[in-house]
Amino acid sequence: MGAPASLLPELEDVVQHGSAEKRAETLRRITTLFLDGAPQFNDDHVALFDDVIGCLIVEIEAKALAELARRIAPVPNAPAGVVSKLAKNDDIAVAGPVLQQARLEDPDLLQIAETKSQAHLLALSMRKGISEAVSDILVSRGDRDVARSVATNQDARLSESGFTTLVKRAEQDGVLAEKVGMRTDIPPRLFRQLLMQASDVVQKRLLAQAKPATQAEIRKVLAKVTDEVAAKAAPRNYTTALAAVRALHKERKLTEADIVEYANSGRYEETIAALATLCAVPVEVVDRLMSGERADPVLILARAAGFGWPTVKAIMCARPGGKPSAQMLDDSFANFERLTAATAQRVVRFWQVRQGTGE
Repeated sequence: MGAPASLLPELEDVVQHGSAEKRAETLRRITTLFLDGAPQFNDDHVALFDDVIGCLIVEIEAKALAELARRIAPVPNAPAGVVSKLAKNDDIAVAGPVLQQARLEDPDLLQIAETKSQAHLLALSMRKGISEAVSDILVSRGDRDVARSVATNQDARLSESGFTTLVKRAEQDGVLAEKVGMRTDIPPRLFRQLLMQASDVVQKRLLAQAKPATQAEIRKVLAKVTDEVAAKAAPRNYTTALAAVRALHKERKLTEADIVEYANSGRYEETIAALATLCAVPVEVVDRLMSGERADPVLILARAAGFGWPTVKAIMCARPGGKPSAQMLDDSFANFERLTAATAQRVVRFWQVRQGTGE
């Protein structure tokens, strides 16, 4: 197929001396010529159009550029140089169509993701087949709409780091939590973290929208919390402590103040026995949960029982291994504030029937 020679003689004159209207009209004609023959053009033909159109789009009005972008964005073999220039245009009306649809290489996409506006990032987030490197930048640098769009885009590949960023952002964004939770490629560890921090409404929506296999996974998540607790402490004998605590409970009912007194006085067995009694959870289960490094079980038990943060802090300081760091206490307080009573009670209901064997 021959080159579009009928238009080439006027190109130099248009570029050098043509008015804006003349340049736009010539661009429109050459673009039409390219689109009409694009399926049959070989690489040399496309390269010629790349050069010609590249000359015409210098110093041309945004309206004509936007029209060009809309027309060539869906074309698989659109001229690469032209597409790259349009994608980097600061005007989203020009860049948007090609960012969403046109073939672009990762170096261009990474540069745009790192430097351009949120509107550019949003358009990028809608592309098919976004690489992990590009997604990492989008979920880190993008605003709420960009993060939600990436999470919704099932063709976007996400690294574990990208998922971690999304799960962290989802702590304050229930809509994002729902979208991230519906992805089939989310690592199980991060899915469990997402589900535990999600609101009751989000949890219910995830269950309602998930496929049966995913629903089963969601229902198992709370059970797995127990199995994720770190190394178990040596078995303790709670016979004496349980007897004393139960006698006090029978006499006048245990209170939150009793838990605090046990914890502050270093009476660890009585602390565990009192927690188990007030929460109706087997003492062996509470012992195993409390022996790990994670503070989650303490937060869950305390929130389910209606305890306040001072009680949680006292229990954490009474655990084996010494007083927790200030950072751990700060993080635990933040997580305790986010944890709802309904979620905590749901976990405790599972623990209430959990056997001490860890099965």
